[in-house]
Amino acid sequence: MVRAMAGGTGLMFDDRMLAHDPGRGHPERPDRLRVLHDRWRDAAGFRRIGARLATEDEIARVHDPRHVELVASTAGRSRVVFDADTSTSAESYQAARLAVGGVVDLCTAVVAGEVDNGFAFVRPPGHHAEQSRAMGFCLFNNVAIAAATLRAHGLERVAIVDWDLHHGNGTQHLFEDDPSVLYVSTHQYPFYPGTGAATEVGRGEGAGRTLNVPLPAGFGDGEVSRAFDELVLPIARQFRPDFVLVSAGFDCDGRDPLGGLDVTPAGIAMMARACSRLAEETAGGRIVAVLEGGYDLGAIGDGVAGVLGVMRGDDRTEPLVTGDARRADGLVTRVRAAQSPFWTV
Repeated sequence: MVRAMAGGTGLMFDDRMLAHDPGRGHPERPDRLRVLHDRWRDAAGFRRIGARLATEDEIARVHDPRHVELVASTAGRSRVVFDADTSTSAESYQAARLAVGGVVDLCTAVVAGEVDNGFAFVRPPGHHAEQSRAMGFCLFNNVAIAAATLRAHGLERVAIVDWDLHHGNGTQHLFEDDPSVLYVSTHQYPFYPGTGAATEVGRGEGAGRTLNVPLPAGFGDGEVSRAFDELVLPIARQFRPDFVLVSAGFDCDGRDPLGGLDVTPAGIAMMARACSRLAEETAGGRIVAVLEGGYDLGAIGDGVAGVLGVMRGDDRTEPLVTGDARRADGLVTRVRAAQSPFWTV
């Protein structure tokens, strides 16, 4: 439910998502949200949007109903293990429904003009969740469900920009034959989950609607900035989305314990600025970021602060700190070759 007057940046959060507990020592721990709640709960100048429980029909816009039923069956059970990375506790199903419902409602509020843009602080994350499978800490694909809902409500084209360290296999597969959704991913490669090569460009009517930018370990701000300037923005501008969704993972930060990229908060802000610029140019400014991965609490806090600064109109450009754009020569060449049948690159 929207609990604010019109305008401004919306923040969606709900303490009930802290109850999701994937197990002792698991990196996807409640503190990932707690640090954001503590910092932003009472911050001035934001519009607060609460989460609601998504219905099973909403979730089934992208997921097999049998998968929805399987996750629902975990409610009230102390531990259900889906794979080595992904398990649930008694409150996980509720948290996953709140994540979906909150993201959908934040997007709806942006479309209605009740807020200008927004950030959804959610867990569990979603971009690894496949149509019929929970994996990679993810139960339901929050961003994919939001994109499908926006399309069902009449928007013609939705762009999803995923800068999480890991490739969003679930999001790619859910839309790879859909020409109305452009999925863009910058990610460490080769790495978990093994997908996301530059040659994965979509299929059938969706050919050219998947843009993968596979980054070698060690790449940082300079290489990522070049990828956005020469690949992501030129292609996304040609697609001309009516809404921009960001799968905002902060494990691409060099401090993250699970990753090997070397992006800094300045690089995160650069990506956020590029996405916001795209939204201003083609989508009337309509953009929503959704928390995905990120397991260093300082990196999450700094990254979210940078994104929110951009959303609130801070146009200061911080100098990029890490990387060397020249090292991206081969990457840019490979991605251009894969995308040139579909776009002017």
